[in-house]
Amino acid sequence: MGRARTLAQVYRHFGAVDAAETSPLYERVAVALSESDEALRAIEAAPARKRHPTVILAALHDLALAGRAPALAAAYTARDGDAAAGAAIDTLVRMTDSVVAVAARRKPRTDETERCAVLYPAIAEAARRVGANAVGLIDVGCSAGLNLNVDRVGITYSNGQSLGDPSSPVQLSSSIVGDRAIPTRAIPEVVARVGVDLDPVDVTDAEDARWLRACLRPDQPERIARLEAEMALAATDPPLLLQGDIVEVMPDAFARVPADALPVVTTTWALSRFPLESRLRFLHRLGEAATGRPVAWVSAEGVGVAPTIPTFGDRRASGHSIIGLAVFGQSTLRAEAIGRCWSRGRLLAWLTDS
Repeated sequence: MGRARTLAQVYRHFGAVDAAETSPLYERVAVALSESDEALRAIEAAPARKRHPTVILAALHDLALAGRAPALAAAYTARDGDAAAGAAIDTLVRMTDSVVAVAARRKPRTDETERCAVLYPAIAEAARRVGANAVGLIDVGCSAGLNLNVDRVGITYSNGQSLGDPSSPVQLSSSIVGDRAIPTRAIPEVVARVGVDLDPVDVTDAEDARWLRACLRPDQPERIARLEAEMALAATDPPLLLQGDIVEVMPDAFARVPADALPVVTTTWALSRFPLESRLRFLHRLGEAATGRPVAWVSAEGVGVAPTIPTFGDRRASGHSIIGLAVFGQSTLRAEAIGRCWSRGRLLAWLTDS
């Protein structure tokens, strides 16, 4: 009973707080699940680490998208909270094994390309500093590798600046904080796109693509439309996805970048999943790869998460992230904090001269 009450509190909090402002549908469903003993018992059939609302609700959404929970799918399409709540409970109780099976083999995905608004000017700055005419992108913790298309999207900033492709089907926006403009130079030719992840997602695979859709909330049409555009763009030139531990796979990733191109490694809110020892080993790998050519690392991580990147004296868990740029030479390392950002790239402050 104690476990059930704790789980009920988690689902009630998720609905009343986490989903309340962005998804009335999930607010209603999550609260309803928190009030159903049958639903909570079904959720407890999942492994403990897979019982969180983001996982269970995505698993339910996946079954709806697959046509296996038609009543839930109809309620989601109609954005009928009461019907969705009833259908979610019914699906959980009747199809407990199916929900648990999806939840057990999948993890939540947040392929938000707002981070491209941060990555684009930082990658272009890395190329400028090295004098590179071509770059090979290596995205660590890439999920579906959507950020590897950073040069193929259009980005508009609140100060009127724009970067990327204005005719791209994927158009993003970001607000500039402060009075310093971002550099407007373009990313040079991208000659390699490599993603590294423990469990990469292939957008050309129907089940993988469906899972990405399932991780979105059904009553967020703008995000759904953007994801469809992002996946379609990625499918026209799928990146190379390497599965495995980042430290072990990095040498293979560097080998996929042509010798005359600058390897640019990107991490966006990925390193916090790893202990400090692994982050330091990752840094060592970057230094090893720079014995024959320069290597750049662009990071957007929480304050103090990215080794060697200065923090401006900011406090950890302060609500914003540091944009870092490190350039590795044969025997040198130049690491600099070039900006701050909030809300995964929705707000950006550029802090260095270029």
